Amino acid sequence: MKITLKKILLFLILLSFSCNTGNLTVIADLPSSLKEVSAAETTTFSDLLWVIEDAGNKNRLYGLNEKGEIKREIKISNAKNKDWEDLTSDIEGNIYIGDFGDNHKKRKKYRILKVKHPKKKTTKITPKHINFTLPIDIKSLDFEAFFLLNDFFYLFSKNEKHGKLFKVPNTVENHEAIFMTNFNLKGKNNKITSAAISNDNKTIALLNHDKVWLITNFKNDDFFKGDIRVLEFNHDSQKEGVCFKNDSTLYITDEKSHGKGGNLYELKIE
Repeated sequence: MKITLKKILLFLILLSFSCNTGNLTVIADLPSSLKEVSAAETTTFSDLLWVIEDAGNKNRLYGLNEKGEIKREIKISNAKNKDWEDLTSDIEGNIYIGDFGDNHKKRKKYRILKVKHPKKKTTKITPKHINFTLPIDIKSLDFEAFFLLNDFFYLFSKNEKHGKLFKVPNTVENHEAIFMTNFNLKGKNNKITSAAISNDNKTIALLNHDKVWLITNFKNDDFFKGDIRVLEFNHDSQKEGVCFKNDSTLYITDEKSHGKGGNLYELKIE
């Protein structure tokens, strides 16, 4: 079959459209074995993108390269995946798994699993447990988003319109979460499914299925008095993971559902 220059150009145009979804750039398909990726995180001392799956899936931490290939698979021992929802990390390369999802809002106890910086040949790690409850006057909540800043975890509840922000100390013991503030991200469809903070601690990203909120110019942990900018994707899928590739670029993942999604995206934010 004769391939003309016109056909080549048409193919390149179609390819460019397939790799761009709104202002998101698809850089890889996620492995078909990982259908419910619920979080993503980059860490110090590793060039891999770490991901987990949510409730009912294996208690595994996966390290992917930028092609979406699984390069590491680590079993998290003695820690059932009750509802793993988000990841964060510290400057020592330790990874923290947020086991605090609660779709039915019936949980009384929540936990964060501290996974020691994975060595190159490690295939199994027993984590330390950071347990917490909510203040007695606050009913059970669903959480899917958190990050670590100045030795505190900041957790954002997954509520329509009126969310709640809490903080929990990064120490291995039992805590009562400290209520910080209510917040209201304007507009429709504003449930937060993942959160991240840049390495310079100057930009916060809060993810939703069709947008990301970027918060800058905040003082201490008074986040919602900072400047809030919304980037809409023009693309709606079950986006559940966000982290910073660098201070100007986000990685975003979505679950595979109804024949779409299951991708690793990049998003330039500057």
